[in-house]
This record gives sequence, structure tokens and C-alpha cells, in this order.
Amino acid sequence: MTDADRLSRADAPVAVLLNPSAGRGRHRDLLPDVVCRLGAVDRPVRVLTARTVEAAEAECRAAVTAGVGAVVAVGGDGTVHRAVQAVAGAGVPFGVVPAGTGNDFAADLAVPADPRAAADAVVAALRSGRTRPVDLARMTGPDGAGRWFGTVLAAGFDAIVSERANRMRFPRGPRRYDLAILAELARLRPRRYTLRLDGVEHRVEAVLVAVGNGTSYGGGMRICPYADLTDGLLDVVVGGRFDRRTLLRVKPRLYRGTHVEHPLVHTYRARTVELVAEGITTYVDGERALDLPVTVTAVPGALRLLS
Repeated sequence: MTDADRLSRADAPVAVLLNPSAGRGRHRDLLPDVVCRLGAVDRPVRVLTARTVEAAEAECRAAVTAGVGAVVAVGGDGTVHRAVQAVAGAGVPFGVVPAGTGNDFAADLAVPADPRAAADAVVAALRSGRTRPVDLARMTGPDGAGRWFGTVLAAGFDAIVSERANRMRFPRGPRRYDLAILAELARLRPRRYTLRLDGVEHRVEAVLVAVGNGTSYGGGMRICPYADLTDGLLDVVVGGRFDRRTLLRVKPRLYRGTHVEHPLVHTYRARTVELVAEGITTYVDGERALDLPVTVTAVPGALRLLS
């Protein structure tokens, strides 16, 4: 069944994955209005809520298998990430209503930042049957396990900080990440990576390696500033042998994307990236993913965006 077939069926419901805790619940009061606005499409709306991220992903997969007309993710990059695992490559029209902390994928897609305006835009696309193709990246481990992602794969200092923060029980909120950064800065050292970019091998020592389908992560840090969601390529950014002082000086430039002008930063483009290093767990779309080594492949048009 094509996306046009799904959208043309008046009885095909729209599945809405709702995450009330996204963005630390700051948009919780808006969610009933968002669901009401999505209901203006005059077709059944099936709200999916789950207590765990695994259950959310399973509910999205079940909805796609059942033949829903579209899937809409209401939340942040993590919520989008879970829904994308079900719709990627399936031809199911997909909408995004940003209601999280970072919303990097939505920003790359030029989705309205206001959740109500974004819901109205999804409804307009549903009514007109309008979608556009968007690239995704597919990562695969040595055992064949895989994940789709829309934004950036982090496999360096940023991933190490996230891993430490996730192990910490105290404090809660942003301060936990601040403390994790301080702890990992004290241990900062370049690591040895092997990169194979479309089969061409590069051996590097680096503190940061990012593979971008999109431009940004972490709420607007433009780590891969020239990434394009429609070019069928991955952008790779390697931050070399930074010491602590230099890394702290360069970090603010991530929000403007000008860090790539630093002589210790190197950028590449490839359709397939093989990434090897010891002791690194990757993060994609802000979510914990696979341990290295992994292979990442750009998949053109894997997502049909309601737009």
C-alpha cells in the first residue's frame, strides 16, 4: 500500500504517539489542544501512549502493521526516534509536532516550532495528501542489530558524557549533565578510531566523531552544519586531538556551526560510514544506541514527511 493509498482511505486512522513527559512536561497543558487539532482531519485519531520507550516503539509498529493512514509523533527527538523505527521504509506518511527539549529533527525539517501550528500543518498535509521524501540513516552492528535515525550519531566525548550522565542517580535535570561534563573533561583523551568512508580507510586520533543525517543535536548544536536531509549523503565531523582548554573554547561555536573552521576539525561526506573504536557506546537522536563498531548508511527518501 502506497502513502497515497493510505491517505485516500477515509477510514484509515491517524496514529498519534504522545509523550506527555517530553521537554520535562513543559507542553503537557497543550497536548489536549494538539490532539483536538489533529482530529480536525475528519478521520479517526488513535492516541498511542506507553509507559516505556520500548512499549511506545512496539505500539507504533503494531499501528503500522494494522494499516494506519499516517503516524504523528508529538514530543521531542526521542519520541520521533521511536516512531521512526516503525515508519522508516514502510511508505507510511509521518508527521512531527515538536514538544520536546531539543526538537532538532523538527528544526531541520522546518516544522513550525509552536506545537499547535505544527499540528495544523500536519492536518493541512493530510487533507491534501501532500508528502515529501526525507533521508534517514540506518546504523547496523556486527550482529545485524540496527536502528534508524534522523539527526546525528554521536560517538565521542558527547556520547561518553551522555553515558556517564545516564549512570548518575543524582542530581536530576540539567545539572546532572553539567557534572558529567566536568567529570569527563578531567579524563579527556584522544581515542583511536578507524573510519571507512565508502570503503576508503582513515585512521585518526580524536575526542569527537559525529555522523550526521541532519545538522544538529542537543537542542541546536550544529555539529554537522552542512548536512542535508535530501542529498543521500552522511556528513562526518571529526574533532582531533583537542585538549580541555581548546575544547571548552570551541564548544560555543557549535551553535553557529563555525567549529568546522578550526584546524583540528575535519569534515567528510559519504554514503556509507564504518566506524570502529574501543569502549564507545553511540547515541543517536539523543537516545542510547549500539556499541562500536557500527556501519551507517544513508537511505534516500526513507521517510515520507507530511509537509
